[in-house]
Amino acid sequence: MLLVAMFKLYGYDFRNYAYASIRRRIWHRVHAERLTTITSLTDRVIHDRGCMERLLSDLTIHVTEMFRDPEVFKSFRKNVVPLLKTYPFIRIWHAGCSTGEEVYSMAILLHEEGLYDRTRIYATDMSSTVLDVARQGVFPIERMQQYTRNYQDGGGKESFSDYYTPKYESVIFQSFLKKNIVFAQHNLVTDGSFNEFHVILCRNVMIYFNKDLQNHVHGLLYDSLSMFGVLLLGTKESINFTRHADQFDELDLINRIYRKVK
Repeated sequence: MLLVAMFKLYGYDFRNYAYASIRRRIWHRVHAERLTTITSLTDRVIHDRGCMERLLSDLTIHVTEMFRDPEVFKSFRKNVVPLLKTYPFIRIWHAGCSTGEEVYSMAILLHEEGLYDRTRIYATDMSSTVLDVARQGVFPIERMQQYTRNYQDGGGKESFSDYYTPKYESVIFQSFLKKNIVFAQHNLVTDGSFNEFHVILCRNVMIYFNKDLQNHVHGLLYDSLSMFGVLLLGTKESINFTRHADQFDELDLINRIYRKVK
């Protein structure tokens, strides 16, 4: 009843998320609200939007960092950038962008490869809260040491510190990195395709979905890719055993980079 209520009242559909994970997070919110049953949490969610927002934060997992999985970005430079250089204009969709670290990472990579000026990145997430963070481009300074290592391991060509300005306990990324990024709300579960893209990144999102929902989202991504477009999934995800498996070639199996060929 709780998940049905969230969908009918607020439009967030978690009914096909992996059961064990969703159940654990719901009980976490029950205890955090000092309640004893899921029924009582349902009642509070129905009558208190603030509670719904807190539950939504629990149910949406936001794990990200600059140049996350550096080998993916190194492989992107090697295997995808040469393809993109043949396009006069490039459209990229980063689905499930969270707080934006990987979006800015892609902007930096494309800048270094001379492609950013002819690229538009659409960075979407279902959560307006994390999108607000992403739009600001302000991140804790304590993370920069790790992010610098990721950048270097991912094939970075410049000094990573040139891309941000320290301010108190945070850093602000250079404004030119934002100029070709469009941040917008989009729900992979309930919303449809909104453009045709040359590259789609949907990394470490579908691991929280059950099989039916994974197939639904794979269909959405397939429909949103141009012919010979490139799909990047998380390192624990795959197109194997989906109905679109034979419609992609593997550019890099280890790093889950695929190219649409049918």
